[in-house]
Amino acid sequence: MLRQGNGASRLNYFIIYSVKNKVLDRRRLSELLKGKSLAPVLDYIEVLPPKKVISPLIKSFYQPEGLERWFAIRAFGKAVAKLADIDMEEARIVMRRLMWSLNDESGGIGWGAPEAMAEAMAQNERLASEYARILLSYVWEEGNFLEHLPLRRGALWGLWRLSETRPEIFRKIEAWRILKDYVNDKDPESKALAILALGHSNQKWLCDQIANNLSDRRKVELFAGDAIEPVSVADAAAKALHNLSCKDH
Repeated sequence: MLRQGNGASRLNYFIIYSVKNKVLDRRRLSELLKGKSLAPVLDYIEVLPPKKVISPLIKSFYQPEGLERWFAIRAFGKAVAKLADIDMEEARIVMRRLMWSLNDESGGIGWGAPEAMAEAMAQNERLASEYARILLSYVWEEGNFLEHLPLRRGALWGLWRLSETRPEIFRKIEAWRILKDYVNDKDPESKALAILALGHSNQKWLCDQIANNLSDRRKVELFAGDAIEPVSVADAAAKALHNLSCKDH
């Protein structure tokens, strides 16, 4: 029974009760997502059934700026990966939900959906094997091309994330065949993301094309690790050249 006391005490009691009894406290989750560290978010959802946290996390994808949406995406990936280990078909249903949100017929926009799909793949190899080609199709003009630039950037971020965490799958789907065209893209964020992903392609013949961007000092902000960092196109090119072992550049 909840004893009488001040508001803070009652709130703390409820938080402890919620965690012990695997009850989602939506307000607590929201507070953690608005915090400055990802670790408390991941710790909080770790003890909860994954299906309970997925919908609340998706709602935070719609935050336009700051870390909240990124923390939600990272936490979502962890939850769906855990769900896949328990019930793969349920995880597929969640992935299809994201895919539907990117469909014109859904009536929505699908903010954060490509990134969330990629994060789930980053944390679960089976999901990566099944959905990597679909993610790639979102940046291919002959595929399920995302006309809306912010969504397409999200898919490119997802392919970068996939290239770092699942390089074998990234190479297996030959993502470089499509991403190489983005090395000369007019949008600096799209260009930087594609270049970073290509750094894990093992396609050394791309070295010269990537090196042509070493003078492009335009900066973009990219989420990496657990922070948003300013990165220039030139920085991205230098990193990709290093990862490809392009010795002459």
